[in-house]
Amino acid sequence: HSSTKMALGWEQDPDLENRDVNGINQHIKLQFEEILGEPDGIKSIDCVWKLSYKCFNLWKNLCYIIMTTLCGIFVAMYWGCEFAALAFQHIWQITPFFKLCEIQCGIYQRCYGLCVHCMLDPVCESIGHCFDAFRKS
Repeated sequence: HSSTKMALGWEQDPDLENRDVNGINQHIKLQFEEILGEPDGIKSIDCVWKLSYKCFNLWKNLCYIIMTTLCGIFVAMYWGCEFAALAFQHIWQITPFFKLCEIQCGIYQRCYGLCVHCMLDPVCESIGHCFDAFRKS
Protein backbone atom coordinates (compact mmCIF):
# COMPACT_ATOMS: atom_id res chain seq x y z
CA HIS A 1 0.00 0.00 0.00
CA SER A 2 1.38 3.41 -0.89
CA SER A 3 1.29 6.25 1.57
CA THR A 4 0.86 9.78 0.42
CA LYS A 5 2.67 12.46 2.40
CA MET A 6 1.20 15.91 2.05
CA ALA A 7 3.82 18.65 1.97
CA LEU A 8 2.67 21.53 4.13
CA GLY A 9 5.68 23.72 3.38
CA TRP A 10 6.94 23.59 6.98
CA GLU A 11 9.87 21.33 6.06
CA GLN A 12 11.79 23.95 4.06
CA ASP A 13 13.54 27.11 5.22
CA PRO A 14 13.60 30.34 3.21
CA ASP A 15 16.75 31.88 1.77
CA LEU A 16 17.78 34.27 4.55
CA GLU A 17 20.33 36.12 2.41
CA ASN A 18 18.36 36.85 -0.79
CA ARG A 19 14.80 37.49 0.39
CA ASP A 20 13.53 38.81 -2.95
CA VAL A 21 14.73 36.00 -5.24
CA ASN A 22 12.41 36.96 -8.11
CA GLY A 23 12.92 40.71 -7.71
CA ILE A 24 9.22 41.40 -7.12
CA ASN A 25 9.86 44.45 -4.93
CA GLN A 26 12.67 46.17 -6.84
CA HIS A 27 10.41 49.18 -7.35
CA ILE A 28 10.60 50.06 -3.64
CA LYS A 29 13.50 52.43 -3.21
CA LEU A 30 14.30 52.81 0.47
CA GLN A 31 17.85 54.18 0.52
CA PHE A 32 18.34 57.65 2.00
CA GLU A 33 19.98 58.91 -1.19
CA GLU A 34 16.98 57.77 -3.27
CA ILE A 35 14.48 59.52 -0.99
CA LEU A 36 16.22 62.75 0.08
CA GLY A 37 18.71 64.87 -1.79
CA GLU A 38 19.94 68.44 -1.59
CA PRO A 39 20.65 70.08 -4.96
CA ASP A 40 23.66 72.24 -5.69
CA GLY A 41 23.31 75.70 -4.24
CA ILE A 42 21.28 74.76 -1.17
CA LYS A 43 22.71 72.59 1.56
CA SER A 44 22.12 72.05 5.24
CA ILE A 45 25.04 72.03 7.65
CA ASP A 46 27.01 68.80 7.62
CA CYS A 47 25.98 67.59 11.09
CA VAL A 48 22.28 67.96 10.19
CA TRP A 49 22.79 65.97 6.97
CA LYS A 50 24.74 63.24 8.80
CA LEU A 51 22.20 62.99 11.64
CA SER A 52 19.33 63.02 9.15
CA TYR A 53 20.96 60.12 7.33
CA LYS A 54 21.43 58.15 10.56
CA CYS A 55 17.91 58.95 11.89
CA PHE A 56 16.28 58.06 8.58
CA ASN A 57 17.99 54.65 8.44
CA LEU A 58 17.53 53.94 12.16
CA TRP A 59 13.79 54.72 12.17
CA LYS A 60 13.14 53.09 8.83
CA ASN A 61 14.73 49.86 10.03
CA LEU A 62 13.35 50.04 13.58
CA CYS A 63 9.78 50.70 12.41
CA TYR A 64 10.03 47.92 9.83
CA ILE A 65 11.28 45.48 12.48
CA ILE A 66 8.47 46.47 14.88
CA MET A 67 5.77 46.21 12.19
CA THR A 68 7.01 42.86 10.90
CA THR A 69 7.40 41.52 14.45
CA LEU A 70 3.86 42.52 15.42
CA CYS A 71 2.08 41.89 12.11
CA GLY A 72 4.31 39.89 9.75
CA ILE A 73 3.23 36.41 10.85
CA PHE A 74 -0.47 37.34 10.80
CA VAL A 75 -0.19 39.02 7.39
CA ALA A 76 1.66 35.94 6.06
CA MET A 77 -1.13 33.74 7.48
CA TYR A 78 -3.74 35.92 5.76
CA TRP A 79 -1.97 35.75 2.38
CA GLY A 80 -1.44 32.01 2.80
CA CYS A 81 -5.21 31.60 3.32
CA GLU A 82 -5.96 33.92 0.40
CA PHE A 83 -3.78 31.94 -2.03
CA ALA A 84 -5.10 28.64 -0.66
CA ALA A 85 -8.64 29.89 -1.42
CA LEU A 86 -7.50 30.91 -4.91
CA ALA A 87 -5.99 27.47 -5.52
CA PHE A 88 -9.16 25.84 -4.17
CA GLN A 89 -11.35 27.91 -6.50
CA HIS A 90 -9.26 27.06 -9.54
CA ILE A 91 -8.94 23.35 -8.73
CA TRP A 92 -12.49 22.68 -7.56
CA GLN A 93 -14.58 25.32 -9.36
CA ILE A 94 -13.03 27.21 -12.27
CA THR A 95 -11.19 24.38 -14.08
CA PRO A 96 -14.16 21.95 -13.87
CA PHE A 97 -16.47 24.74 -15.07
CA PHE A 98 -14.29 25.38 -18.12
CA LYS A 99 -14.19 21.64 -18.82
CA LEU A 100 -18.00 21.62 -18.67
CA CYS A 101 -18.15 24.55 -21.10
CA GLU A 102 -15.68 22.82 -23.40
CA ILE A 103 -17.82 19.67 -23.50
CA GLN A 104 -21.03 21.64 -24.00
CA CYS A 105 -19.51 23.81 -26.72
CA GLY A 106 -18.33 20.67 -28.52
CA ILE A 107 -21.94 19.55 -28.82
CA TYR A 108 -23.02 22.97 -30.07
CA GLN A 109 -20.11 23.00 -32.53
CA ARG A 110 -21.18 19.66 -34.00
CA CYS A 111 -24.80 20.82 -34.25
CA TYR A 112 -23.77 24.11 -35.87
CA GLY A 113 -21.48 22.29 -38.33
CA LEU A 114 -24.27 19.89 -39.26
CA CYS A 115 -26.71 22.75 -39.89
CA VAL A 116 -24.18 24.72 -41.95
CA HIS A 117 -23.37 21.66 -44.07
CA CYS A 118 -27.06 20.83 -44.57
CA MET A 119 -27.89 24.34 -45.75
CA LEU A 120 -24.74 25.53 -47.51
CA ASP A 121 -23.51 22.35 -49.22
CA PRO A 122 -26.48 22.19 -51.61
CA VAL A 123 -26.25 25.93 -52.31
CA CYS A 124 -22.50 25.73 -53.02
CA GLU A 125 -22.97 22.68 -55.26
CA SER A 126 -25.69 24.46 -57.23
CA ILE A 127 -23.56 27.55 -57.71
CA GLY A 128 -20.68 25.29 -58.75
CA HIS A 129 -22.89 23.65 -61.43
CA CYS A 130 -23.84 27.11 -62.74
CA PHE A 131 -20.18 27.93 -63.27
CA ASP A 132 -19.55 24.62 -65.01
CA ALA A 133 -20.96 26.24 -68.14
CA PHE A 134 -18.06 28.72 -68.18
CA ARG A 135 -15.33 26.05 -68.21
CA LYS A 136 -12.81 26.12 -71.02
CA SER A 137 -12.86 23.06 -73.16
